[in-house]
Amino acid sequence: MTLLKRTGIVIGVMAVPLILGLIFFRSVVNPAVMNEIRTHPNGEEAKVAMIIAYDDRTLPVNYLKEDNLVFIAVDGPWWRDFRGEKKPVSMMIKGETLTGHGVVVLDDDDYVVDVFSRLRPTAPDWLPLWLNGKLVVITLSETG
Repeated sequence: MTLLKRTGIVIGVMAVPLILGLIFFRSVVNPAVMNEIRTHPNGEEAKVAMIIAYDDRTLPVNYLKEDNLVFIAVDGPWWRDFRGEKKPVSMMIKGETLTGHGVVVLDDDDYVVDVFSRLRPTAPDWLPLWLNGKLVVITLSETG
């Protein structure tokens, strides 16, 4: 067996748990968290997690709300959906439906570090910023 074939097999074997984990989160964990947020808007989960909806996606995500801004840290590749123009979103936060426009912050590390210190206060200080997710800032609409 060639080195290329062995490398391909190793990569394939390593990818299986990752793929199974993603499937598990999308089909089991995320729906359970969203159900908890909807049915217990004053519960422990709803204090730190909200439901965001945009385009055809609906996801639970940790958040921080300050005045007319909502901050989320996106760990997956879907942060790319918030590049460029501000994207319209709706959110369920503690039983209240809010709307706004979100954009990812890619060019202000000091701002990201400052917000993450409140959004993810237990993240290790030594963790590189690029491993701590991307910051999406949502500006709430006047009506919500």
